[in-house]
Amino acid sequence: MNSAQIEIQLIASLVAIACAIPGTFLVLRKMAMISDAISHSILPGIVIGFFITQDLNSPILILFAAFTGIITVVLVEYIQKTGLVKEDTAIGLVFPALFSIGVILIAKNANDVHLDVDAVLLGELAFAPFDRLLISGIDVGPKALWIIGVILLITISLLFAFFKELKISTFDAGLAASLGFSPAIIHYGLMSVASVTTVGAFDAVGAILVVALMITPAATAYLLTTDLKKMLALAITFGVLSAISGYWFAHWLDASIAGSITTMLGLLFLIVYLFAPSKGVIAVMYREKQQRIEVSLLTFLLHLKNHNELEERHVNHLREHINWQKVRAKTVLELALKNNMIMVDNNIVSLTEKGDTFTSKAIDYIITNEDAQIEDMKDDFFLFRG
Repeated sequence: MNSAQIEIQLIASLVAIACAIPGTFLVLRKMAMISDAISHSILPGIVIGFFITQDLNSPILILFAAFTGIITVVLVEYIQKTGLVKEDTAIGLVFPALFSIGVILIAKNANDVHLDVDAVLLGELAFAPFDRLLISGIDVGPKALWIIGVILLITISLLFAFFKELKISTFDAGLAASLGFSPAIIHYGLMSVASVTTVGAFDAVGAILVVALMITPAATAYLLTTDLKKMLALAITFGVLSAISGYWFAHWLDASIAGSITTMLGLLFLIVYLFAPSKGVIAVMYREKQQRIEVSLLTFLLHLKNHNELEERHVNHLREHINWQKVRAKTVLELALKNNMIMVDNNIVSLTEKGDTFTSKAIDYIITNEDAQIEDMKDDFFLFRG
């Protein structure tokens, strides 16, 4: 592995970390699409900054881009607050307009400058190691590495300084205001960090990969934990893992690095989406199946409670009376036996003392509909082992 390969992976990893931090809060605030809006709408800010400085490497471009990102957020929120359209519609109205302004400015005034739409949107990590930073004639490494490194350092410093404020304003803006700090300032500060991170990564990876790295790792982590600190750690881990594995995937296929990293992010999300212990599709389907069987068990026990006639409590008659298929009837019967709710004597089913007590409490719950009561019942009686 040569030095260029190491630098590419290092830049991609730093971009992943820098994007995962604001991305986590954007996902929690249900503002994931705002990152896409920012990534496109900051184009006019970059162009105007270039017209002023005539230097593509000037930090003024980042400041103008961040300012344009904040304007995007302000416009989206203003349109949304009118109540005439929803947030996603407002985003769809604002960022195409601002992005189009940037495209027109480039087309009319910067045709002879290497500031084209493809370069801004796609980026290319493979070229990042060749754009070096020279200080007094000394090569100190790729420019992208230093730019992202500085942005990441600032982001981490702000995270540690304002973690409590970010956490409270994200989950309860009213509480944040009552505690004496402005949720609006925290909100626009977060948008500023997202804007600066996006434009800082433009030259290295492009806007599309920035959006993927900002949202996908955070969304993946959200499926695995409800703890903010763990979510941040998982989002960073997923981002770095995808960046490194995506690079080697691209190396193996001789394909786009940015495209490969985005593909790895998508595959990682798909795996977690399917197999997450509590929120994964398979886990949810299994839980729903359990709940259906539990409801069937309750129906079965209520039937026994309401009928004392032997013919009504015969195994075969129960199956016919409730109109269950043989497999379902067998499952419910076995579950009731396993939980010691019933006893079977000569194919006649009867409630045990435990089953009778549970059924009586279930009837009380149906009448009162108190959530706390059903939770106590589950703890006391529903030992589901299906």
